[in-house]
Amino acid sequence: MTEMDGVIREHEVYFATLAEQAERYDEMAEHMKSAALFEQELDAEERNLLAVAFKQAVGQRRCAWRIVCAAEQEEQAKGNHMTTASARGYRKKIEAELTSLCQTILALLTDKLIPGATTAEAKVSYYKAQGDYYRYMAEISDDMDRTRSTTAAKAAYEDGTKVAETSLKVTSPFRLGLALNHAVFYYEVMNAPTEAVRIGRKAFEDAVREIDNLGEDGAKESALVMQLLRDNITLWTSDPSG
Repeated sequence: MTEMDGVIREHEVYFATLAEQAERYDEMAEHMKSAALFEQELDAEERNLLAVAFKQAVGQRRCAWRIVCAAEQEEQAKGNHMTTASARGYRKKIEAELTSLCQTILALLTDKLIPGATTAEAKVSYYKAQGDYYRYMAEISDDMDRTRSTTAAKAAYEDGTKVAETSLKVTSPFRLGLALNHAVFYYEVMNAPTEAVRIGRKAFEDAVREIDNLGEDGAKESALVMQLLRDNITLWTSDPSG
């Protein structure tokens, strides 16, 4: 049993699984952050718990942010100054929560998880997460903050791609998942549909050539990500604005 300052690692992981069942993702994130601070590296299952916790906690805010943004724009279009100000205040509150969560996981990734990762799968997962959380911050930022977050996201996806290309098979769901999010970043944040399609298509076509060499179990997870890649490529190439 691993203990640090009265906190027991196994308990933290258990509480996280319990919080997930209860759909209390903020608490799940807190418990997995505590577990991640121990010397012991997170295993694949624990990495997944950490990913789910922050993805859900942040995802709820991203969804709320989009709804409130739309309401704010609607009130502004109607010329309702008081309700526009109220919606803006609420949006800022959600942005502060979202930013705080992103900064928490980014600090953990940068200071502890990426330097301590001993496998290519872990490293690629963490770089992908680093890129994602910087991307989420870019989505809600303006000017200098947006530029900073966008630059950091781009660097993280590129660092992950270097590790993936040298150490993981083209059919690895970790490598494919990174390529998918990297492509989404180019499409949604960088407004560069041509580069998004290039990244997505290369990952998809490389994997298609090798997919038959995978066992049935291995192919299932990879095929799922490949389907998402194909759906996005189809959408992006048929988008008249792209």
